[in-house]
Amino acid sequence: MAKITESRVLIIAANGVEQSELTVPRDRLREKGATVEVASPDGRPIRGWNKDDWGEDIKADCRINDVNPADYDALVIPGGQINPDLLRVNPNAVSVVKSFVESGKPIGAICHGPWLLVEADAVRGRRMTSYKSVRKDVENAGATWLDQEVVVDDGIVTSRSPADLAPFVAKVIEEIQEGSHRRRAAAE
Repeated sequence: MAKITESRVLIIAANGVEQSELTVPRDRLREKGATVEVASPDGRPIRGWNKDDWGEDIKADCRINDVNPADYDALVIPGGQINPDLLRVNPNAVSVVKSFVESGKPIGAICHGPWLLVEADAVRGRRMTSYKSVRKDVENAGATWLDQEVVVDDGIVTSRSPADLAPFVAKVIEEIQEGSHRRRAAAE
């Protein structure tokens, strides 16, 4: 069992990230003693989206291109409509997600964040949830979509919206403490 106080967690995000879906997991994981780093496409601060308007600038610690997934114990993919749409066309971001999927390390994706799991071809045969407008994308990629606040499938934690942040973060922490999973490949 891994200790949360010895864990390194990566959050990948771009402009338009739903602010609370980045800051709440980041802050709660740090409160529990994890080292958390935020990677953005260019390593510069990213602009959050706060409910219905632009929010704060959020400090990035590094560029996604410079990330070595082997240096981290878990990945968190926040949502917002803009953020994952920008990241799913970024080959480096998709490569990072694929590396985490292949390694069996815990992954948390909330709201529109599962779009990156779809792009990484990591959802086929899995049980997942997401923001309701992403449901058909998740289903069309081969997952069983469930309308639940949090769904865990083999170390991959998904949630629907900011309203689900408390159970989402709790499950991410639980999965980190369980450690890497011998994850099956997405079904053929």
